[in-house]
Amino acid sequence: MKKIAIMAAVAVFGFANVNAQEDVSVYGFGEGDIFIEGNVGFNSSNDKNTEEKASGFNISPKAGYFLTDDLALGLDLSYASSKTKVAGTTTADVDGFGAGVFARYYFLDLGKRFKTYTELGAGYASAKDKGGVFDEKFDAFGAGLDLGINYFVTEKIALTFGLKDILSFSSGKTKVGDVKGEAVTNFNFGFGDVANPFGGNAAFGILFKI
Repeated sequence: MKKIAIMAAVAVFGFANVNAQEDVSVYGFGEGDIFIEGNVGFNSSNDKNTEEKASGFNISPKAGYFLTDDLALGLDLSYASSKTKVAGTTTADVDGFGAGVFARYYFLDLGKRFKTYTELGAGYASAKDKGGVFDEKFDAFGAGLDLGINYFVTEKIALTFGLKDILSFSSGKTKVGDVKGEAVTNFNFGFGDVANPFGGNAAFGILFKI
């Protein structure tokens, strides 16, 4: 009877251990997995001293393919919009579009469901002031480094929080009317401007694993 009890305890322990391993493995990625992700960011300010109000948002859908369990390559698109008003008069109304490529590397698991990553991306963006004082257009190429974390709600769905462009480089030209400006190069560490089509803000999103 004692031997039977011991064997039963060993069997239960082994079953629980296998289940625990399976639970850990289902929350994450494997070689050959595909994910589709969408991020949304928002920013606003209100300076009562100058009566200037500014607001903006950005949307960034992307898709990636895992070459290994930790490394994914993919493509992304972006749309950004911002508006600035002074004393109720619109001084800038900017729309921006972008497309690029990225590499994402998952480097740390925090428990079973939290997966942290760093992401390096590069691409092209174009922005135009469609309702401001000047007929201004901006085109640029750039690269940026992001940090982010996924929380797996289910095996296939994860919530995403990211800090975009904590390190970034861009080079672009501005055109005002028919006058083209010289190239302007920027290198930033920290957070960018809401009107920057490459982002630069905290972003929230949702990820679907295929």
